[in-house]
Amino acid sequence: MLDFTVSLPQRRPMTMPARSSLSRLSLLVSMASACCLGSVLADHHAELNVPPKGFMNLFNGKDLSGWFGRSTDDPRPLSIMTPSELEAHQKKTMEDVNQHWSVKDGILVNDGHGLFLTSKRNFGDFELMLEYKTVALADSGIYLRGVPQVQIWDPTEEKKFNIGADKGSGGLWNNSKGSPGKDPLKRMDKPFGEWNAFRVKMIGERVTVHFNGELVVDDAVMDNFFLKGKSPIFPSGPIQLQTHGGEISWRNVFIRDISVAEANAALQARDADGFVSLFDGKSLDGWQGAVANYEVVDGAIRCKAGHGGTLLTKDEYEDFAFRFEYQLPPGGNNGVAVRAPLEGDPAWKAFEIQILDDGHPKYANLQPYQYHGSVYGLVPAHQGYNRYVGEWNFQEVEMRGSHIKVTVNGTTIVDQDLSKVDLNKVKRVPEGVKRSKGYVGFAGHSDPVSFRNVSIKKL
Repeated sequence: MLDFTVSLPQRRPMTMPARSSLSRLSLLVSMASACCLGSVLADHHAELNVPPKGFMNLFNGKDLSGWFGRSTDDPRPLSIMTPSELEAHQKKTMEDVNQHWSVKDGILVNDGHGLFLTSKRNFGDFELMLEYKTVALADSGIYLRGVPQVQIWDPTEEKKFNIGADKGSGGLWNNSKGSPGKDPLKRMDKPFGEWNAFRVKMIGERVTVHFNGELVVDDAVMDNFFLKGKSPIFPSGPIQLQTHGGEISWRNVFIRDISVAEANAALQARDADGFVSLFDGKSLDGWQGAVANYEVVDGAIRCKAGHGGTLLTKDEYEDFAFRFEYQLPPGGNNGVAVRAPLEGDPAWKAFEIQILDDGHPKYANLQPYQYHGSVYGLVPAHQGYNRYVGEWNFQEVEMRGSHIKVTVNGTTIVDQDLSKVDLNKVKRVPEGVKRSKGYVGFAGHSDPVSFRNVSIKKL
């Protein structure tokens, strides 16, 4: 089980738009991003390294400020260094970087050797724009959150056709064979000597890549190269420019943080067909159970402080996808009741998916199955994917037969066929393993945890 938490970039809490405007907001953002990219590509006489509105420079066009050197190494050790240790490490790597990287007339140039240029700052959800120019037989890539990679290579090098070079650049080359995104949808590389342009958007574990104006990776899950098959990609990490095998030049390297509101809107819009709202934003009509222990505040369902109990849907569900946003107070605790009966603790009478500020000091001694997103008492979740306390998070719980999948902020943290769990090793087995249908809802534990944009789809 992954036990690694990295800090996300600082964001200010933002107000979420009404559900009816989510798809429109997502479309407008995509159109705006496309316009920004088009303007950079179209105006060949534009001043170099001046970011479009909403973006900032990763490369300032003058020097290597904000970067250090790193190879294909697991980024987690960086997160446990003290500030002074990290500063010393970064300074040491610059001895190599300065031998192989230079800035000439606003262009970042690497000679094909040495460490990869690595951003000092980590990024969570982001949109990255850059241009590059390379030479025959060169091999390169762009590491996202410190993980390889969006591939760049020579699409004419026949010796590498057996590993995909003929398909062109832009794919998530380190993804598993045959998985979406591993190979680009189109070959869009320009002839050597011309500048190529990438636009890469990453929300949660999913990546979309436009290359020279064409979609080449469509919202594909990016594998964690360092923990492939064991853990999803890290929630935050640096951007790296990988180079080896030949000279490569970079310019107009811009990035922007994707806000919580924009990320949640995109996640709500993904595969949205068939979802039905369960909450009108004004009342608890359509709910049953501990209705008196919940209230509606600022368009959200909130468990009353000092109260608890389970708020349940009026209808029962067998297979379903349940979506909502949640906001945790410091130390907040709640849960998602899955296939629950009308009476009893859903954690044991059915299944409860943990909702918890598991980074709070009072939860320092949690069992693995108690962390956020876990199937309580049964299946531990991957850790570290909650946003900061007070920010709105997006979660989806999907049940298909005995298979459960929990996704938080765009990253899958539980993906388990419960029929394959060795129940002999479980201290107390929830009765949900015997249930094929039931009610869905929220299991309060006396903390004012809030929920909004609550919807469900029968599968």
